[in-house]
Amino acid sequence: MHIMESRRDVRGNHFSDQPVNDEIILELLSAAMTAPSVGLSEPWEFIIVRDLETRKKIVQNFKQANQCATEEFEGDKKNHYKQLKLEGILESAFNLAVFYNPPQEAVLGQNSMEEVGRYSVVCAIQNLWLMARAYNIGLGWVSILDPQDVKKVLQVPDDHELIGYLCLGYVNDFLDKPELEILDWKKRRRKSSAVHFEQYSSSRTNRQQNKSCG
Repeated sequence: MHIMESRRDVRGNHFSDQPVNDEIILELLSAAMTAPSVGLSEPWEFIIVRDLETRKKIVQNFKQANQCATEEFEGDKKNHYKQLKLEGILESAFNLAVFYNPPQEAVLGQNSMEEVGRYSVVCAIQNLWLMARAYNIGLGWVSILDPQDVKKVLQVPDDHELIGYLCLGYVNDFLDKPELEILDWKKRRRKSSAVHFEQYSSSRTNRQQNKSCG
């Protein structure tokens, strides 16, 4: 439980310059690939990205996407957003691009919910994230990217889908709380606002009925 509670989404200003050796990287990938997958499909593909020139191309992708993202906010929220450090593409020891490789044949359990194949890849990322924390390696998930451009830079087949672009490396420290909470971007939800019994209820009713959940 401690590993789960101390997991953080690490920004570029927290990575150190200590390299991560190949043996540990293989351990992280092994953890990822022990994740559950629908119909034992194991639909994941991983690309380790160390090359600086390649990462610079991904950074340019981020900057363009981030400029568009900035326009989603207004007023003080917009100014606050501009001050956030949201990625560590160049600062981290290495990047890891994680893709969904769609099935070429029927997959057991995926006929009515096609998206569960992608969820399997997310499970792999979570496994890797927790194993990284066990090694005191930070991970940051960069979601402000044009996935098609990432695929072009990394020469990925057209039918593959980018699920996560991750920045990994040793960090100077792990924060006691999520950084966005510390920076007052957003407050964390209480369990009682998310947990329902038997059927869905409004957040207000749910809080009143289920105070024992915390």
